[in-house]
Amino acid sequence: MAKTKLLIVTHEMSPFLELTKISEITRQLPQAMQEKGFEIRILMPKFGNINERRNRLHEVIRLSGMNIIIDDNDNPLIIKVASIPAARMQVYFLDNEEYFQRKQVFADASGKFFDDNDERTIFFCKGALETVKKLGWAPDIVHCHGWMSSLVPAYIKTTYKNDPTFKNSKVVYSVYEGGFTESLNPNFYKKAVMANMTEDDTKAFEAADVNSLHVGAITHSDAVVLADENLDKDLLKFVKDSNKPTLAYNLTDNFENFYSFYEEISNEELVSVA
Repeated sequence: MAKTKLLIVTHEMSPFLELTKISEITRQLPQAMQEKGFEIRILMPKFGNINERRNRLHEVIRLSGMNIIIDDNDNPLIIKVASIPAARMQVYFLDNEEYFQRKQVFADASGKFFDDNDERTIFFCKGALETVKKLGWAPDIVHCHGWMSSLVPAYIKTTYKNDPTFKNSKVVYSVYEGGFTESLNPNFYKKAVMANMTEDDTKAFEAADVNSLHVGAITHSDAVVLADENLDKDLLKFVKDSNKPTLAYNLTDNFENFYSFYEEISNEELVSVA
């Protein structure tokens, strides 16, 4: 029987970047699934505060060299890779000089939210999918963690819905509390439109605050993980009303609940897991 292929898309992962609990989940979950026989790929941005020498990152020439178009501008995509020897897992990093080679992650040294966080998000989500295509690796499950991955479900279900790499992929989105209190550029939802999409496909993102990013991601996902206990009540209602398979996150031994959830989703036995 072929291995289940699991793609993890995240903006942080231990030990490379540790901002919130997302970094621990995205470090432990894929290893647990790999030990259960899954085939794993992990993608994240190469923020400037990730030490390339210490983490032994190196460029993957065959994957680099693409341009990601945002607002009619070409943005070069550089792909780097690092290994986690203890887990025999590789992590692919998406880099771009303009968007990611700065020492802070989402806000400058004075705490001001970067004006281009909207474009950085679009670049990361588009770049992640194009990188997976170039890998020639078709994931059974795409699990997105955190608001910066929120456009991935929308792209998979619209622009890439007939693409051989993603047409059979089931998309899971994990909702975490917090994120940011500011808003992205008000034109975010317009800039995010790709080929074979309209602004209707990104309308849920229009408010450009963190909840609208979650709503947009959930709208286009096949299943949802409630990754925190104290999520926004309106968001929880939206998830419930969406009637999508939902995993109420809690830590079980070796992530057994995630394993069962993934198996049910990939087998199209779409039942809610509590």
